[in-house]
Amino acid sequence: MLNLDPATLISRIIILITAFSVHEFAHAWTADQFGDQTPRMNGRLTLNPAAHLDPMGSLMLIVAGFGWAKPVPVNPYALKRSSPAGPMWVSLAGPLSNFLMAVLAAVPFRVGLVSLNAAISASYNGSRIFPTLPGFLWEFISINLVLMLFNLIPLAPLDGEKVAMYFVPPSWKQTLEEIRPYGPMILLALFIIGPYLGLDILGWILGPPLRFLVRLLIG
Repeated sequence: MLNLDPATLISRIIILITAFSVHEFAHAWTADQFGDQTPRMNGRLTLNPAAHLDPMGSLMLIVAGFGWAKPVPVNPYALKRSSPAGPMWVSLAGPLSNFLMAVLAAVPFRVGLVSLNAAISASYNGSRIFPTLPGFLWEFISINLVLMLFNLIPLAPLDGEKVAMYFVPPSWKQTLEEIRPYGPMILLALFIIGPYLGLDILGWILGPPLRFLVRLLIG
C-alpha cells in the first residue's frame, strides 16, 4: 500500500474526480458524435463525477494509486452503422483524454514554472498536510499516464481490447475473441497472483512506456 499521508489523500481525491470523470465523459461524448444515444440516455454525457465514479474503484485509486470508474454503456451496432472505426474511436477516447490531461499538467514543468526536484521531494515527504503544486502535478501526471497505459492493454474489458480488434490482422481477431471471456480473470491474476509470487508483471508491462512518457513530457 502506498503512503496515505494527508497531502497524498487530498491529491488523489482531486485526481479521482478529474481523471475518471473526463475519461468516461470522453467515451460518452465520442459515442454521441458517432450517433449512439445510449450514453446520453443513461445520463453519462456529463462531467458530473456522481454519474461516473464507482465506489470500489474510487477507493482503490485513493488507497493504491489505481482504480476504475463505471463503464459507459454504448451500442456497438449503432457505432458501426456510423463508421466501422466507431467502436475503436470511442474506446480510444478515454485513454487519449488521460494523456491530454497529463500533457496539460506537464506544461508548468516545461516552461519552468514548477521544479522537477521540488515535485520529487514532495513525493517523498510524508509529513505534509496539504499537497504542494509540484507534488500534485507530479501525481496527476503519473496517475493519468498509468490509467492511459493500463487501459490500452489489449484485454477485455479494457479499452485496448477494442482498439486492438480494429488494428490487428483478421487472423488475430479470432484469438482476441477467444481470450475475451478470460480477460477479467487474467487481469485479476496480474493484480493478485503475480505480486503474491513476487512477480510485478504489470510493472514490467507499464514501467518502460511510463518512464519514457514521463521523460518526454517533463524532461
